Amino acid sequence: MGKIIAIANQKGGVGKTTTAINLAASLAVLEYKTLLIDADPQANSTSGVGIEPKNVKSGLYECVIDSKNPKDVILETETPNLYLLPTNTDLVAIELEIVNMPNRDFMMKNALAKIKNDYDFIIIDCCPSLGLTVINSLAAADSVIIPVQCEYFALEGMGKLLQTIKLVQSHINQNLDIEGVLLTMYDPRLKLANQVVEEVKMHFQNMVFNTIIQRNTKLAEAPSFGKTIIMHDAVGKGSVNYLNMARELLQRNGLTKISDDDRTLNMNEEETELKEDF
Repeated sequence: MGKIIAIANQKGGVGKTTTAINLAASLAVLEYKTLLIDADPQANSTSGVGIEPKNVKSGLYECVIDSKNPKDVILETETPNLYLLPTNTDLVAIELEIVNMPNRDFMMKNALAKIKNDYDFIIIDCCPSLGLTVINSLAAADSVIIPVQCEYFALEGMGKLLQTIKLVQSHINQNLDIEGVLLTMYDPRLKLANQVVEEVKMHFQNMVFNTIIQRNTKLAEAPSFGKTIIMHDAVGKGSVNYLNMARELLQRNGLTKISDDDRTLNMNEEETELKEDF
């Protein structure tokens, strides 16, 4: 049975969609059959793997509202082992349509139950809010990864997100775990970025992934080409970061045995290579 992981943070611009796309792609490259679900009306995960949202005739909206079988709308991507359950702008109306339904919190879970056994991992790219779409994603998920940007307002809103997760655990999905906190957009040259890393690790300790996603030009430009970072720049820093993150995720789930040296790059080497990138 596949594991469903939601990538969630109600704060925008923290690398949530970038993480969803490239973590899913990295797991696929590591030969795990992976489904990426675009649960954000902006449809950035859809366009980010090369699918034009305006050409999507059926997607997550139809699966949730019309009970369409996800198997009939899932698309292949150019990355082997990576599949996409797309979305388009229709998804923006979903919260209004399900708000008065008796099982409104479980509609996505019921839809995904039809395909959960078909994949090793299912990654849900949540929208930047704490609305019904995100609640549905958390109700369907086995765990959640929280991306946190290495900037001043990194911890802003984290308390409310964690409170929401606790409410979901108490009333909707008792099996929901926090997979971990992922630090993103890290620039080791900035004193502030290093202070944020220290503060996040102090507050969340073992919940924080050892892997840190660094700021990287190729990583930022890959979506404009409709490509994952692995397809856009296979040997670059962005690919290395997300492959390390995927391997660490596998290790946390007892799916592989990887040494610390293999799992994460030496921080001094990362700093040197990052400075060369700029």
